[in-house]
Amino acid sequence: MKPILLIDFGSTYTKVTAVDGDAGELLGTAAAYTTVQTDINDGLDSALKRLFEKTGPLEFAERYACSSAAGGLRMMACGLVPELTASAARQASLGAGAKVVKVYSYQLNEDDAEEIAAQKPDIFLLAGGTDGGNSEVILHNAKVLAGVEADFPVIIAGNRSAARQCQRILEGRQTFVCENVMPRFGVLNIEPTQKKIRDVFLERIIKAKGLSRASELISGIMMPTPSAMMTAMQLLAEGCEGEKGIGDLVAVDVGGATTDVYSIADGMPRGMETVYKGLPEPYVKRTVEGDIGMRYSIHGIVEAAGMDRVCELSGLEEGRAAELIDHLAAYTETLPDTDELERLDFALASLAVETAVTRHAGTMEQAYTMMGLTYVQTGKDLRDVRQIVVTGGSLIHTRRTEEIAAHALQDPRKPMNLLPQKAKIRIDRRYILAAMGLLSRTEPQMALRIMKKELTCDGSTEQTHP
Repeated sequence: MKPILLIDFGSTYTKVTAVDGDAGELLGTAAAYTTVQTDINDGLDSALKRLFEKTGPLEFAERYACSSAAGGLRMMACGLVPELTASAARQASLGAGAKVVKVYSYQLNEDDAEEIAAQKPDIFLLAGGTDGGNSEVILHNAKVLAGVEADFPVIIAGNRSAARQCQRILEGRQTFVCENVMPRFGVLNIEPTQKKIRDVFLERIIKAKGLSRASELISGIMMPTPSAMMTAMQLLAEGCEGEKGIGDLVAVDVGGATTDVYSIADGMPRGMETVYKGLPEPYVKRTVEGDIGMRYSIHGIVEAAGMDRVCELSGLEEGRAAELIDHLAAYTETLPDTDELERLDFALASLAVETAVTRHAGTMEQAYTMMGLTYVQTGKDLRDVRQIVVTGGSLIHTRRTEEIAAHALQDPRKPMNLLPQKAKIRIDRRYILAAMGLLSRTEPQMALRIMKKELTCDGSTEQTHP
């Protein structure tokens, strides 16, 4: 037996997964509260103790880890035009596993500089202009950043004609020059920047997050947890040499503060009568809804979906629902241990999924031209996706997971929202997705086989929107 330990230092829980590298099987999983405020290794030790109660003592041949503790990888970015280079900068940051605090467009001003100093991002991504295009804005923004009194590295990924000049302006601050995230109008080039973000995370951010002691125990892989999740989702969809994937998918991770959505699909127009509008979407896409969460961002769900929908799905009167929602916002550790709370959590989780996936997916509009009726698509068309993967405590620890997950599917009453029309629901009951993303860096075939086995599909038939 060759035990391998996979660790996820989460903001609330440290989750550990053990696999047998020889047999290619899952040995066990466990979790304990993350102790980032004291010594993060204390939480890890507690999680390992619980793991060993299930598996017996294990001597690990390898240890890999990811982390979203201490706020995860917090980034800010700026670009030129909101719909173009600023959007490309945001996609690059999210795709690298970062939490995007804010994205600025056009020229930064004094108020922006004060906000950046107050936020103290882990990394700032400076973008703007196509290659050979506008350089005035990115140079201005470099000068503003040079005057911000906060210690953070800057990745420069804008107009290549101005990149080195930006670097000279920012002398004294750690800088990295990457290829332009949008070298030509409407063309995305985010992979080099994503790689550099991960490199900076390894070199610098681990120390800043108090993970340096823990990293001494790791065999060599350390990455942001969302990056591990994306790696796992891409492997699950595409497969690897010797093992087929399950095809295009959408994954939803509902947390206490945010809801993350991933899609592995092309999503471009599927008919000649449809034209595409805006910046092309990446094949591997991640979005983070910072206002949608089951506890810390619970009011965001209500604001987005409406109290009437909460009452409709929970069966609670508006006054009682509002009272319980305020209680959950104040006491975020509360579990749904009564019938009322269970019904309310079902409604909130369903609406969190529905809102987050709707925002992630594209939309369609009708337009009349000289050629007749035309459809204009913005964002990804996910209607043909047939696999939905769900994780997060509110979906895992309930008997109604499939009912909640079905809210990721297209509502027949809203056909212009391009969500999956029907799909099988796969459930990450044992919280292994981030762990499998880590494992896939060295053992992709093993990680894929474990996911295909462990991601339970409670129903054999495809689901539709409830």
